Amino acid sequence: MSETLLSARNLAFELYEVLDALSLTQRERFAEHNRETFDAAIGTARSIAEKYFAPHNRKADENEPRYENGAAVLIPEVKPAVDAFLQAGFLNAARSFEDGGMQLPTLLSQACFAHFQAANAGSTSYPFLTMGAANLIESFGSEEQKQRFLQPMIEGRFFGTMALTEPHAGSSLSDIRTRAEPADDGSYRLKGNKIFISGGDHPLSENIVHLVLAKLPDAPPGVKGISLFIVPKFLVNDDGSLGPRNDVLLAGLFHKMGWRGTTSTALNFGDAGHCVGYLVGKPHHGLSYMFQMMNEARIGVGMGAVMLGYAGYLYSLEYARERPQGRLPDAKDPTTAPVAIINHADVRRMLLTQKAYVEGAFDLGLYAARLFDDSLTGETEGAQRQAQELLDLLTPIVKSWPSEFCLKANELAIQILGGHGYTREYPVEQYYRDNRLNPIHEGTHGIQSLDLLGRKLAQNGGAGLKHLMRLITGTCERAQAHPELTALRQPLEQLLGALQGVTLGLLGELANGQITETLANSALYLKVFGHTVIGWRWLEQAIRAQEGLAAGNAADADFYHGKLQAARYFLTWEVPACHHDLHLLKTRDDTCLVMQQDWF
Repeated sequence: MSETLLSARNLAFELYEVLDALSLTQRERFAEHNRETFDAAIGTARSIAEKYFAPHNRKADENEPRYENGAAVLIPEVKPAVDAFLQAGFLNAARSFEDGGMQLPTLLSQACFAHFQAANAGSTSYPFLTMGAANLIESFGSEEQKQRFLQPMIEGRFFGTMALTEPHAGSSLSDIRTRAEPADDGSYRLKGNKIFISGGDHPLSENIVHLVLAKLPDAPPGVKGISLFIVPKFLVNDDGSLGPRNDVLLAGLFHKMGWRGTTSTALNFGDAGHCVGYLVGKPHHGLSYMFQMMNEARIGVGMGAVMLGYAGYLYSLEYARERPQGRLPDAKDPTTAPVAIINHADVRRMLLTQKAYVEGAFDLGLYAARLFDDSLTGETEGAQRQAQELLDLLTPIVKSWPSEFCLKANELAIQILGGHGYTREYPVEQYYRDNRLNPIHEGTHGIQSLDLLGRKLAQNGGAGLKHLMRLITGTCERAQAHPELTALRQPLEQLLGALQGVTLGLLGELANGQITETLANSALYLKVFGHTVIGWRWLEQAIRAQEGLAAGNAADADFYHGKLQAARYFLTWEVPACHHDLHLLKTRDDTCLVMQQDWF
């Protein structure tokens, strides 16, 4: 197979032609970097992903973690892979030099991390969770907490988790029952149960730092009564050495359809009454702190979905080029040699659909990473604020759109392989099973759509939405300089205009208190909004491809033509189909809302 993780040419196109990664080196924080250091980091990531992560992806799927003597047991290949990741510095790729990091832009660290997500989603989850937990403690923890827990996490000696979900509550965090009682020494004693805690137990690190949502005795009801606690697997002494085992029990492991390489655990806190936890920040502010890690995780889940879709696309593409079967409809002579299946029109349709989904979503995920860089290092405070507002608005799309449509790409990859696609001898069925978790991970489509329509659109007076509309309109105006893109530009302009009208109507009804009825079809709104955003990102790619062709580099002509054809597919096949969805939203169709449970 030529490329199994992601296309190196497409990554270079995104970084250096679409998202202008080199302009970041003009900023003080990234001034010591250049294209050479960027490409070196990417090359190292690709090498480690191919050497250490990809080879045991199938084995980890076939030999999922086992529960033995109260602990989780993994296949032996996981630790050397994770250690190689740590030793190469990728755990701290975006962290400052003085903190032991590479001080890479998030755009580049995300590009590096994408290789690991494509190679082995399960093993990659352990450092991924640790990075998010470390960032949260760095943002909201006390100096003592940073010294005791953050520093060992930066060093890769302690790993981290997020412990939110409880058996009775699921995604409804306002209903959690885990309790925290204050102790005389200033710490707390927790008691409760958490489920589906990824990475909740493993032998990969000296300690595991759980970030646990719980309620204090005086907590007000609902989400305003949630506090956040650091609960280590092993207590940590004042000198940094490990103390006794904390009262955190691995109650069992869940056996998942996919993503089997990551332990999914049930954890009991305080069964013996001695579970020590440390309050992070202020009481009753825990959910607002946790949202930092949750939003990082949502973007990471979206990129994980992209990369699983990407891996499936590349495999089915190579398979279609090499698999001879059948003849074209106008070939009447049965003695002629079969053609490679990529010559069949419907196979090309399925490949082009995959390309449009995964490369469109890949662009969006990297664009979100670039927005994060701009929110921290933009040239002015206004530019930083604007980037943050746009990132907040797009986060539900970055998480949910790839989780739905890159999963569809995995389904098409299976279809291209035919009967072989459903067998375990080929990887595409595992990519599908692994990716099927992402529409649920970190908030379902329904939850993300409620967040988008119910919160994010009107946030800060709709500042993020207004900025996004200006950006899309600006791209359409720039596309007018390329007559070849007229047929691609016009469907996006038409959808954007229709979406704006429907959005104003929905926001008006929400402002008037018509909450349930207006949000009833929010999932449909998320799909249309997502298609509009991906359509915009494809038009941006098409402009760059058209400019590349005009520059006359013959070696890249096929690449640019492929970009234009994928943009043509998405903007002329997928985007116009959204108008029916908008009609349902505009007319406030209540088919689903008024369905009675007794009618099922």
